[in-house]
Amino acid sequence: MKKKPAIQPPPSAATSAPDAAAVATALEAWFLANGRDYPWRRTADPYAILVSEVMLQQTQITTVLDRGYYTRWLRRFPGFATLAAASEADVLKAWEGLGYYRRARHLQKLAQVVMRDHGGLFPRDVEQIRALPGIGPYTAGAIASFAYDDARPIVDGNVARVLSRLFDDATPIDSTAGKKALWERAASLVKAAASPRVFNSALMELGQALCRAASPQCIVCPVRPHCTTRRPDELPVKEKITTLTDVAERVFFSRTADGILLEQETGSRRTGLWKLPALPEADTIPASPPVLHKTSYGITRYRVTLWIHEPPESKSWPPAHRRFSIADLAHVPMPSPYRKALEAVMKLQNLALE
Repeated sequence: MKKKPAIQPPPSAATSAPDAAAVATALEAWFLANGRDYPWRRTADPYAILVSEVMLQQTQITTVLDRGYYTRWLRRFPGFATLAAASEADVLKAWEGLGYYRRARHLQKLAQVVMRDHGGLFPRDVEQIRALPGIGPYTAGAIASFAYDDARPIVDGNVARVLSRLFDDATPIDSTAGKKALWERAASLVKAAASPRVFNSALMELGQALCRAASPQCIVCPVRPHCTTRRPDELPVKEKITTLTDVAERVFFSRTADGILLEQETGSRRTGLWKLPALPEADTIPASPPVLHKTSYGITRYRVTLWIHEPPESKSWPPAHRRFSIADLAHVPMPSPYRKALEAVMKLQNLALE
């Protein structure tokens, strides 16, 4: 198969660092005419913007919007007060299916700190924002710029790709030097913008819509005259390449007149959620009970094969195990892979969630 030719900017492309003011002006004008309409772009409420930013960490926009997570969350927890006062179980249940549940816990802790230390008002000072639970430099910059129109830089994966190409920089974006350069360049550009809110939205939109990882649309890029790279398909560069590790996870399905047995997770990123119980070590291969269902899912660096077995021989279960009626299962916070596996097994056994 012939290798695709590199996508080249025009011969007149700039050969020195792009002019910040020119880039900002072009990008803002393009976004105001072409930016996509998301609900968090229609508000300056720091709480609503915070929720969107936390949800969008490691989760695609289509998942957050098309499956209704953002709308349901704001309906269930419309502000810091309702989120701070909610039970952890309610918070985890509302987050179910988004994964990385630590985000939901940090969001609730943040709401509690805002209520306790800031009188229920989200702080405006970026250093105070950074001091809140679960807030890093990107989220702090996003809230400061989107809610308050402050000239604060943001750098995520999309922005890193745009800046690497715009400045024709092959420094690995995951290296110390690469990260420093990205934040400095993002800061210089946003300071030249007429509206930091519009500019940062435009910078992210450019990476999502045109300056994509594969097949960048250079021909219609609004900053094409200012882009210094002639090798967009080779940028950005990373030092570390993520590889997936295959692992097997064995659980079992046990149902009695008292309900279906579940195990509450502890000491992991899914602490407090319920799952199908782990098959005791003594009952694993080669002596494991028959398999009822097999599925797979991905999490961080792992590709997990989930085996659901018939229950092992009757024994007493530790306190982390509890039986739930079929009617109660719909209200129990459970990681999405286990919910799907449980529903598949119940369907096989002609059971249905009530």
